[in-house]
Amino acid sequence: AKGDGRYIKMLAGLARTDLLILDDYGLAPLTQEQRHDLLEILEDRNGLRSTLVTSQLPVELWHEQIGDPTLADAILDRLVHNAHTIQLKGGSMRKNRTNLTE
Repeated sequence: AKGDGRYIKMLAGLARTDLLILDDYGLAPLTQEQRHDLLEILEDRNGLRSTLVTSQLPVELWHEQIGDPTLADAILDRLVHNAHTIQLKGGSMRKNRTNLTE
């Protein structure tokens, strides 16, 4: 979106979305650009809309995964403050699925 000039419009659309889902958060370290983009998105939504984050990475490790300590503090302040945390236990549900084509 940055390359073709749609970035601001895309940010506005994300800010208006009632529920933003970040699925499988933390699979890879964030780049500097990704950290800034994530902070911008969360700042626009903070206190106005819901954001749901799923991750296999424990919340305690998110600060390190984000990388930059200052941006990590700002991002986590917007994500974790007033958050409801649910930690699931057990094995993968994918292992329990049967083959639907049999």
